Amino acid sequence: MNEQEDAYSENSDHSGSDKQIKKPQGAFGTLIEELQRAVSEEGYVTPTPIQEQCIPLLLEGKDLIGTAQTGTGKTAAFTLPLLERLSGNSQRPAKGTPRALILAPTRELAAQIEESIQTYGRFLKLTHTVIFGGVNQHRQVKALNRGVDILVATPGRLLDLMQQGYIHLNEVETFILDEVDRMLDMGFIPDIKRVLEKLPEGRQTLFFSATMAPKMEALANSMVRNPVRIAIAPEKPAVEVITQKVLYVHTKKKETLLASLLKDPSIKKAVVFTQMKHVANRVVKKLDAVGIRSTAIHGNKSQAARTKALDGFKDGYYRVLVATDVAARGLDIDDITHVINYDLPIESETYVHRIGRTARAGANGAAISFCCGEEKEYLRSIECLLGKPIPVDLEHDYHCEESLRSTASAPKSFGGNRGRRGGGGGDPRGGGGQRGGGNSGSGGGGRGNFTRSRGRASSRGRR
Repeated sequence: MNEQEDAYSENSDHSGSDKQIKKPQGAFGTLIEELQRAVSEEGYVTPTPIQEQCIPLLLEGKDLIGTAQTGTGKTAAFTLPLLERLSGNSQRPAKGTPRALILAPTRELAAQIEESIQTYGRFLKLTHTVIFGGVNQHRQVKALNRGVDILVATPGRLLDLMQQGYIHLNEVETFILDEVDRMLDMGFIPDIKRVLEKLPEGRQTLFFSATMAPKMEALANSMVRNPVRIAIAPEKPAVEVITQKVLYVHTKKKETLLASLLKDPSIKKAVVFTQMKHVANRVVKKLDAVGIRSTAIHGNKSQAARTKALDGFKDGYYRVLVATDVAARGLDIDDITHVINYDLPIESETYVHRIGRTARAGANGAAISFCCGEEKEYLRSIECLLGKPIPVDLEHDYHCEESLRSTASAPKSFGGNRGRRGGGGGDPRGGGGQRGGGNSGSGGGGRGNFTRSRGRASSRGRR
């Protein structure tokens, strides 16, 4: 993911010939010349703490269990040493037999990891590709048949292609799992265990997670050998650097309130979260009708439509991205100034993931949450998780005193798909075939096979 903090980079505002290249410091300075050059050209000089600690240990081939929140530089921490170790052996990989396997829970995250590999490995003669569901497998199989050193995959599509005989894991030297806590939430653990059965025992294994619950601890210990433990505690929790507030509103006034808020020019780029897919579509129509360019991503959108929506939002064509929780994790876009919870999430932890889409890489950010009467229960759970109340704005034009004073319980049907793993007639795992239509993988695009995904240079390096 785009996780390299601006605090650890210099001259990141320059590009092209105006960029002053400086020699990498710390663990970056111990890398081979080709990687140092790639890091320098991205404008990074000093490693983040997790990079400084991980890189030397991974270069030695040690297994590792790492915990660090999003935005700390995990992707570069494992990508750089992986590239260096693989570059020491120029042997061409066999057809469908990768030398390194990286598993990610969502399509978007998988695509971003593959883009990081392209960025940092562009001066090396290593091949790589990304596979995930929701797109035709033809191009992915074609890339695998050419032989790849590094394979980035979502579990569902990986298992599908393994079953079809296109992928063999007997030569994997390094196995990396990223965002394992999210994989646990999405029910991936049986899939991961099936993958583990096909991996060589002598591999190097890296296990990264934002949190380390007992279930994940047990899983990690079953996979690694004498691991090094690295835990990076944030100086300040992400939610504490985000300005948060709650606006009480009647359910029927949410659309009008949103349109009114977006008249504020300080809301330059916003992600709006809804519970249900049809609500996301309705909100986009409302915003378009009042002249606010917006687009939606959710499980009923095709992979091509998701990719087009995300590219348009990244490039600034759309000011507002309306999303279901398909985007709560793995969505990493520069300059998101605001997150707006049009509907409060059912699970309180999802609130933290949602608002974490803003205030990234040292920037400021704000989170605005709408709350109608039936959502009070969700708000109480969120505040309990945060350990403090969220400030309330009583002065907005659509304040609803009835919602503020409501003691109603949330309806069990609120959110539509509660208890289901996905939506749109598919499995959220990002797998192949019918698994591709789920509600958790966002569109990374179907263009990751030996080509760089389109993206701004300012975001490529922050991984």
